[in-house]
Order: sequence, then C-alpha cells, then structure tokens
Amino acid sequence: MRFIIRFAAILALAGCGGGQVRDDGPERVPVPLDPPVEKAPDAMLAPLPVAGPVLIRDATIMTAAGRTFPRGWIRLKDGRIAALGEGDAPAPDQGERVVEAKGQFVTPGIIDTHSHLGVYPSPSVWAHDDGNEMTSPITAGVRAEDAFWPQDPGLRRAVEGGVTTLQILPGSGNLMGGRGVVLKLHPRRSVRDMRFPGAKDGLKMACGENPKRVYGKGKGAMPMSRMGSVFLARDKWLEARRYRRDWEEWRKNPEERKDGKREAKVPPKRDLVLETLAAVLDGDVLVQVHCYRADEMLKQLEVAEEFGFRIRSFHHAVEAYKIRDALAARGVSVSTWADWWGFKIEAWDAIEQNLALLHEAGVRAVLHTDSAEGIQRMNQEAAKAYYAGVHAGVPLTDDDALRWITANAAWTLGIDAETGTLEAGKMADVVVWDAHPFSVYARPRLVLIDGHVRHDAAAPAAPWSDFEVGR
Repeated sequence: MRFIIRFAAILALAGCGGGQVRDDGPERVPVPLDPPVEKAPDAMLAPLPVAGPVLIRDATIMTAAGRTFPRGWIRLKDGRIAALGEGDAPAPDQGERVVEAKGQFVTPGIIDTHSHLGVYPSPSVWAHDDGNEMTSPITAGVRAEDAFWPQDPGLRRAVEGGVTTLQILPGSGNLMGGRGVVLKLHPRRSVRDMRFPGAKDGLKMACGENPKRVYGKGKGAMPMSRMGSVFLARDKWLEARRYRRDWEEWRKNPEERKDGKREAKVPPKRDLVLETLAAVLDGDVLVQVHCYRADEMLKQLEVAEEFGFRIRSFHHAVEAYKIRDALAARGVSVSTWADWWGFKIEAWDAIEQNLALLHEAGVRAVLHTDSAEGIQRMNQEAAKAYYAGVHAGVPLTDDDALRWITANAAWTLGIDAETGTLEAGKMADVVVWDAHPFSVYARPRLVLIDGHVRHDAAAPAAPWSDFEVGR
C-alpha cells in the first residue's frame, strides 16, 4: 500500500507539460474541428510552480543554431533560457543553482519525431498493445493520446538518454492510422498534462507493404495492392473536401428562411475521421507519412498536391536519398534511422549516408528511432550517421548533425519557435553531457525540461512507474 501512496506522491510533485482539456459534451453545438489546444481550458491536474533559476557555466555550449561556445555559460529562469554567452559567466543571482560544467557539453534537449512509447509500453504484452486500430484501413479519427500510458518505464529511460520531447504516433498498419500527439517528458498521471503546449497533432499515414499485409493478405480486404491503397486514400480525401465545404457553408449561413421567418439550420453531422482530415486541409494537423520507397514518396506528394495539403515529414524513408532534390524543393523533412534496414523488401535499398546526403541537398534531415531501445542513445545514432557522411566526403559539422535530433526535429513537429535550439527566450530544455555527445562514452549528467531537473546522474530520483517501484 505504501508503494501506491509513494507513487502518487511522486507524480503529484511532478512538473506539468501544459496540456488542456476539451469539452465535447452533447449540449454543445457541433463544430467541425476541436478548439485549438492553446485555447482549451486548463489542464486536469494543477502544474508545479515555475522551476527555480539555474546557471550552467564553463561548458562547451552547442546551440544547434550555428554557434558553439567553447567556454560558455547559459542561464535558465522561469522555465526559459534567459541568456547565454561565451567567456566568464555572470555572477549568480541569489538563490540561483550553479552547475559547474568544466570539460562538459551542453546541448538542447533531444526530440524524437517517431515514438510508440506509452501506446506500445513495457512490459511488452498483448494487454498493452494499443498503437494500432487495425479494424479498418482508415481510422484517422482515433488518437494516440487516448491510449497513452504515462507509467511506461520506457519514458524515464528516454529522459535518461537526453530526450525531452517526443511525438507519440499510432502504428503503421493502416493507410490513415490516427492522430499523434507531441509530449514533454514530465512524469504526470494524465497524458493531457504532458502535452507540449500549443503543439499541433500529427496525422499518421502509411503506404506500401504494411496496409497491404494487414488487409489484403491478412483479411482479404482492400487494400490488397498499392493501387487499392492510393484509391482508398483519394476517395477519403474527396469525402473530406465535401465535409469541409459543408461546414464552411453552414458557418457562413447558419440560418435559413422558412415561412417568412429565419430559423437555425441543422449543422452537418460530425464525423471524427473526416474532421481530422479537414483539419489537415486547414493546416491544423501535420501529416507524418510512413513510407520507404522513393516512388511511393513521390506518389504521396502527388496526392497531397491534388487535394491541397502538405506533407510535413516522411518517416523511415530509406530511399529518400534518391529524390532528395524533390523533397528539398517541397520543404518536406525526412525522419529516418542511421542504419536500420533490410527487414523487409521495401526497406532493402538503404545507405548509411542517407541523412548526410539529404542534409547536403537542403532537406531538413531528422534522426528518429521508432524504438524503445534506440531512443536511449539518439546521440550515438546521430554520430553514426554523421561519420558515415564525413567518411563519404559530405561536408558536415557537429552543429549540422546535432540539428538532426534537435532543431530539425522541432520543425517537423511545428514547435521550433519554442524549442530545439539554445537561444534566449526558448524553453529551458537542456542536456548537460559528461563528454562530447557524439562520443560513445557520453552520458547525460543532467536533463532539464522547462528548467526542471528530470534526470540527475549523481542523484537518481524515485522511479516514475509503479512497475519499477522497489526495483
């Protein structure tokens, strides 16, 4: 019993990710889209007071914004980066925590654009498999947020690897698998309280072998082919455009004249699948597409242009290097691995220089994990991709490769104005490393999220999950 009490106390003292609550009760007039997150009511659980001030000094500051300070300092205040610079640090303010970091390195917090933590949590058992609603090829209305388990022990291990923000996506068994959610890794009881404030949801889409295998091979249903996959997607986008048009017309004229009197018109019937797609067409939901082959990525871009929406990022994308010019021209990022491939035919034609060549061509290259293990060493994965490029003659800097797991990832999630680089005014999402982050020996000494210390290697905190209490 005391374990349960202790766990509740731990989470009650944890920081807040700034989430909000929606009211979709039946008494409301139906609307086609949910209110934007930043305009919704306050979170379900009260947040902690703002983190206390911190001054980190005498470190190598790697900003991921084009500059590195060999002997730098950074000041965190009120959950934000107050200032940073090179040389002698300013005198500490009263009550300010001073972190002596001589010989150490400071980077922005790492961001993973593709994670299934919390929806495929540990322990890995059937009861926890909540990442794929594989009952229909198009389930755009479901939300990963509604299945996320905040007690997944993998979340703490991600933080211990320097990760401060991630996007939780549905799986890739469906053509349109549902909405992903962007979270800050504060230990909280409610996923809504972990939401990155103001971040847009993402629509997880998939093409290629997965939907064919699940439906054509597994269920004898459409899509059995890539032809069928594109047909179903087009058909649903057509429906979404009509749905969006009907709501726009109702908004413009919610009344009609009957028998000489003006009466309220009945609004269109809400459809959660089409509502999500309408939000995509309006730019309020960002499209994240699981896609491996170059030709299929081009096909997805054709469909997007046909129906007037933008693809934010192709995920996995092992053949992206073949069409890097087209991706750069359309401003699409690529979220991929350093060297994970060959596990199925569409994942075969990969090269270790993928990220480097994409970067060289002007594409926003992003290293993702899609793994509860890989997320614990994203710095090492970025280093592998960096050195593969350098050895092939691609001109790269440490700052370029650092952006693959920070700034470019933040852009992919639409949160780059708030995090992803070390710049004054941005969120205090910071990692202090005991060695160069691209060293295989590097470990995070401190991980701060919104200025709150969420990992301190010298003073391990109590477990986040009751599955590990007493371990």
